[in-house]
Amino acid sequence: MLTPETWEDFATLVESNNGVWGGCWCMGFHPGGSTGTRDGNRDAKHELVTQGAVRQVLVYDGDRCVGWCQFGTPPELPNIKSRRVYDAEAQDPPDWRIGCIFTNSKDRGRGIAAAAVRGALDEIRRAGGGTVEAYPEQTEDRPPQRGAFLHTGPEELYARHGFVRQRRIAKWRWVMRADV
Repeated sequence: MLTPETWEDFATLVESNNGVWGGCWCMGFHPGGSTGTRDGNRDAKHELVTQGAVRQVLVYDGDRCVGWCQFGTPPELPNIKSRRVYDAEAQDPPDWRIGCIFTNSKDRGRGIAAAAVRGALDEIRRAGGGTVEAYPEQTEDRPPQRGAFLHTGPEELYARHGFVRQRRIAKWRWVMRADV
């Protein structure tokens, strides 16, 4: 888990990957979202971690952090992509959300994202479980995305963990749900 004790491992991974998406520091889903600057996001994320206001599973290869999966309740992660469409067809709110997933660029294709999602689902079970939503991108029947990184993960990753499509909220983005 991302805690003050694991902050340096997380920060090393983020910094070695250009701040993740040019400086996001995995702030986009949190209340208030991105600060708009790399340093502001780093400081804001560090403050949330220090306050214990972050739920994020870290994945390690030995002593090296190589990825993560962010999760939380809707109040903890209120900002989702395609929010206007999501709200227009709102259903029963989920108990949990999975925000973003990240794998170190040199370690992709090794099952790290799957391990991260599995770890997040295990933590959600330990916290009492419930309905979990994710907002992945459809990759099947889609033209190749040159240089793109699917920060919410591909649909098939969630399908392997029992998530099913609920509704489309963007051309290539779906609400998927699972009961844990």
